[in-house]
Amino acid sequence: MSVTVALAGDTMLGRGVAERLATASPESLVHPAVAELTRAADLFVLNLECCISARGDPWARPGKPFFFRAPPAAVETLVHLGVDCVTLANNHALDFGEEALLDTFRHLEAAGIAWVGAGPASDRARQPAILQANGWRLALVGITDHPEDFAAGPDRPGVAYADLSRETAPWVRSAIEEASASADAVLVAPHWGPNMTAAPVPHVRRAAAELLDSGATLVAGHSAHVFHGVAGRVPVDPLMRNDLGLLFLVMFDEQGPVRVEAVPLRLQFCFTRPAEGEEADWIRGRFREACAALGSEVTEVSGRLVVPLR
Repeated sequence: MSVTVALAGDTMLGRGVAERLATASPESLVHPAVAELTRAADLFVLNLECCISARGDPWARPGKPFFFRAPPAAVETLVHLGVDCVTLANNHALDFGEEALLDTFRHLEAAGIAWVGAGPASDRARQPAILQANGWRLALVGITDHPEDFAAGPDRPGVAYADLSRETAPWVRSAIEEASASADAVLVAPHWGPNMTAAPVPHVRRAAAELLDSGATLVAGHSAHVFHGVAGRVPVDPLMRNDLGLLFLVMFDEQGPVRVEAVPLRLQFCFTRPAEGEEADWIRGRFREACAALGSEVTEVSGRLVVPLR
């Protein structure tokens, strides 16, 4: 048995992308070579960092600077990429209020795309999703450590919030245990830590270890807006280069994760394509440094950056 899971981080289809979708097709946002990669994976999971709706009003929090809302047509971009599941546990799912979040659920469900990390109430927001490929089951748990005012309540739509700067919340441990009982592997996808950091901050590294100790097979975090390295247990700035990124492909067998393959990408305005030339060279060097800092070695095979996990 062999299964490949594609992982992408913060995916935002609002603002300028939403304006582009008013005149361009949903498929035009991504280079065909990128879509070919993601569609070839057995499963594809990403963090959808926006709501999908034509309704709602900006969230009334003083000082909140950004509000991301994608038009209903944006769901076709996700379908084109072959997305199986998105996590909505992040700081933009409620940018246009509960009404727009509920619309997001409806658009995803109509497109056949599962979601985790948000719900019409806290019990649904915290519920794992079970994805299947080749008879193999992957459970996905979505969590965000910000903002607290987006947290779902017993009777209130919102996200699966947990303060990950402290000891892992009991509900998080319970969700991972529940997921472990229902699947062959458990992927925890936390939205955590500050933006534009070169490496995971200390509380993120501590929390990642706690999630693994709680029963997670793999922890794939996001929120930094730049890629970090891969640890052995698997946790447009002129210096940080947030216009360059990686698509992660995680290979599993019967015993668990085997290796991670990272594909260099260039993130242009409303268009993502494979990185080339000096762009790819910069990504290779940065990724090797980031992995080395976490104790992992990187090799290159056919243009992909490979990190063995055992």
